[in-house]
Amino acid sequence: MYKPAETTAERKRPPPVKVLSGQLRTAENRGTADGGDGCLIRRGGGRSLLVSLVWMQGTVLEVQSERNTVMLMDETGTFAVQGVDNIPRGKPCLAQGKYVMVMGVIVAASPEPVIRAVKMANLSELAGLHRRMWKLEVEELQRVLA
Repeated sequence: MYKPAETTAERKRPPPVKVLSGQLRTAENRGTADGGDGCLIRRGGGRSLLVSLVWMQGTVLEVQSERNTVMLMDETGTFAVQGVDNIPRGKPCLAQGKYVMVMGVIVAASPEPVIRAVKMANLSELAGLHRRMWKLEVEELQRVLA
């Protein structure tokens, strides 16, 4: 099976960081050391975290098939996810009201965050639990990384 060669930036890209859309909306755009784009998320106590690959969760608000995009909403606002038709097994996630996880590369942070999807998963079966835990998971991971 043919596998396209990875670029240097893709090989060096750090693992995804769990973020909320509101954090990206207020983040500062930066270039990362690996040559990719990234955002500087401000944390409490003067700390910050540079991210380029993110893990986000939210509820599907709208599927824009003609634009290969889905609009999601987390507890801090909305964000767009591009490239959803290219995600293996991503089709079950593309229905209004589903609660999904998205991993992807930041395309834009403001005025509205835009992510280019790398992976999607349907979390609707245990959506209540995932929603309640999500903000705590984000805070804990960022505390450890910052």
